[in-house]
Amino acid sequence: MRGIHPLTLAQGSKKQVIVAGGVAGLVSRFCVAPLDVVKIRLQLQTHPFSDQLSHNGTNGPIYKGILSTLRAILRQEGITALWKGNIPAELLYVCYGGIQFTTYRSITQLQSRLPRRLPPSAESFISGASAGAVATAATYPLDLLRTRFAAQGKEKVYTSLLASIRDIARHEGPRGFFQGLSASVVQIVPYMGLFFASYESLRLLVGSLELPFGSGDASAGMLASIFSKTGVFPLDLARKRLQVQGPTRTRYFQRNIPEYSGVFHTLRTVMEKEGFRGMYRGLTVSLVKAAPASAVTMWTYGRALQFLQQKEIVA
Repeated sequence: MRGIHPLTLAQGSKKQVIVAGGVAGLVSRFCVAPLDVVKIRLQLQTHPFSDQLSHNGTNGPIYKGILSTLRAILRQEGITALWKGNIPAELLYVCYGGIQFTTYRSITQLQSRLPRRLPPSAESFISGASAGAVATAATYPLDLLRTRFAAQGKEKVYTSLLASIRDIARHEGPRGFFQGLSASVVQIVPYMGLFFASYESLRLLVGSLELPFGSGDASAGMLASIFSKTGVFPLDLARKRLQVQGPTRTRYFQRNIPEYSGVFHTLRTVMEKEGFRGMYRGLTVSLVKAAPASAVTMWTYGRALQFLQQKEIVA
């Protein structure tokens, strides 16, 4: 018997959708946390690929590849370092998941009441892009805190979550919590639009297959995530570089992170100094992370919503 399709968001009450979306984000985040730390470390490295001599001027560890980065972090900082930033990240994923799925559900229902319906793919794109933009803006400070904690090396920049909030508020003001937001919104709108649109199409091909554990829907989510993530990855890199700007810029694991002044300036500088490959630092681990993360999110969301409906919890 197939489970409830995760994006059939007209099913279930609004409270059930919020709870199921939050649970899905929580489980997904914990599973991929180590890969997220590796991705952030790789994205913040700034030495050119083509000039090995440039490594001599790098003030911090040099990471190359997923496994070598994992080994280096374990050796130098211990196993708990792989979950640096996990507290704000868990809060981020719970809040993001709930807001994302709720917004998607609301906008989908709103479009269903229009006198003239758009094509299904267009409706999915609008709902997905809107849900991504709203969820991203609402939870962005948590995303910034996650990045800054993951970028800490042996020396702690922030001693605790509350200390980081006080420090940013004192030295950077309210705007400090939203550094890189423009890159994030520009990235997330096409990403989520492409993701939901391609997911709806792919699930028709593989979602009907009777695979173990209902993995037809999970496979559709995995393929949609890979396609969407690759298309917008340079913007994700710009977002990470911008998130560590400010008075603490020289105190992270790599101390010579350049100073950037906006999305386009960041992309232009990376292209000039690091080349085209520099725009895609961390892409491999990002795809490795995104595929299981999206699959786990969609699978968990469907099962959680089904459980809540069957038990008539928070109806």
